[in-house]
Amino acid sequence: MTKNTKTVIILLAAALCIAIVPLFAQKGAEFGGSDDAGSAMVEEIHGEYTPWFTPILETALGGELPGEVESLIFCVQTGIGVGIIAFVMGRYVERRKWMKGDEAEKD
Repeated sequence: MTKNTKTVIILLAAALCIAIVPLFAQKGAEFGGSDDAGSAMVEEIHGEYTPWFTPILETALGGELPGEVESLIFCVQTGIGVGIIAFVMGRYVERRKWMKGDEAEKD
């Protein structure tokens, strides 16, 4: 195995450990999101908290979005972001190939 292959395997194993170990180390624990923790902390510090505004979609629908819809919107955002990043990285790779090709033609 090459050095890069070993590094990738070690990093994948570390990522798996980071994801799986907390599930077994803290049996019965509730893993909440940062939104829940932030809301609880604000209520603890300031008591009753009134938001400044309501989200646009909640106003349009007359209530909170179902969890499935929130997950869908989050996944779409993620897909768009990954697409943009992949496009930009692809452009850089192709630009490097073109520049190497131009240098080879000059020599």
